[in-house]
Amino acid sequence: MRFHCLSLFVIFLFAAKLHGHEPLVHVSLAKENRIVTFRLSEKDGTLTEVDSADVSGGPGALTCHPTRPILFASIRSAGNLASFRIDEATGKLTCINEILAGADPAYLSVDSSGKLLMSAYYREGKILVHSIEDNGGIGQELQSIATDERAHAIVPDRTGRYWFAPHTRPNAIFQFVLNDRAQRLVKNQVPKLLRDTNTGPRHLWFHPNIDVAYSSDEQGSSVSTYELDTSSGTLSLKQTLSTLPDTEAPAKANSTSDIEVHPSGRFVYVANRGHDSIARYLVNSGNGKLKRLGNTPTEQTTRSFNIDPSGRFMIAAGQASGNLAVFQINSSSGDLKRLHTLFVGKAPWWVMIR
Repeated sequence: MRFHCLSLFVIFLFAAKLHGHEPLVHVSLAKENRIVTFRLSEKDGTLTEVDSADVSGGPGALTCHPTRPILFASIRSAGNLASFRIDEATGKLTCINEILAGADPAYLSVDSSGKLLMSAYYREGKILVHSIEDNGGIGQELQSIATDERAHAIVPDRTGRYWFAPHTRPNAIFQFVLNDRAQRLVKNQVPKLLRDTNTGPRHLWFHPNIDVAYSSDEQGSSVSTYELDTSSGTLSLKQTLSTLPDTEAPAKANSTSDIEVHPSGRFVYVANRGHDSIARYLVNSGNGKLKRLGNTPTEQTTRSFNIDPSGRFMIAAGQASGNLAVFQINSSSGDLKRLHTLFVGKAPWWVMIR
């Protein structure tokens, strides 16, 4: 999982500095049944391959433990979840365990305590909660929640109390409260936020400093802003903007994929597939609403991208091109400057920088 709280990014960055290691970049290759790991140069953004770990099927979503060198991976083609120990000095991955979970696990998240692994299932329409063992392995299934078709993500707010699962088919975001003591997700009194037909909320990312969230809307080719009611744990829609240039009529099919808020909280980025660009937005620090900044060309069919903990670099994976694109982020304007393009393999599915 990616973490949606600035404090966790700070933990990662501090740990890397403490041990004298530059960030590691993990990339899942869906058509090569492996996860490849690179070392990211903080000087110039170059990537150096340090490990390649074979897995039992086509890997998809990746996430890291909030405080320990543990990587979790969904093995989408096999319906499995896997856990790996990361050697921070070498970048080598060692499998701890792999379990059968359900068809097509699309997204992974770890709670802030590091004790619970949440997963969303695109095909089966459910959310699972697993325990995380002391050795970093994936433990017993604690809970299975039936939701609806095409569950695309499961993410916490910045406190970790409230959890949300966007679904593209029913155009809804399911809303939960985490009962820490019982280690269970409880349906909110308002169980879901419904969106308009053909919106398709896909991925959700919370602002690190204010109670606002943003979704990439897959079918709508848009980004939406939501306000979080911290007393009830419910979202309300405040704004929706296009992810395509205003002056350009969509000449071909487009859908959004990934979304991420810059660690500073100043910018939001959304990937377009079809238009093959990263849409950029400026955040109003008071109310969290967005202002369009423009689009930057990226790799063909960018399904996933990630910003490094320092906020200086973005790495985007082209599922169709097989390339990683490394961008430098302008801290003042939010602009993206491409520094490097590197062929990584067939169908890079997910990028996770630790």
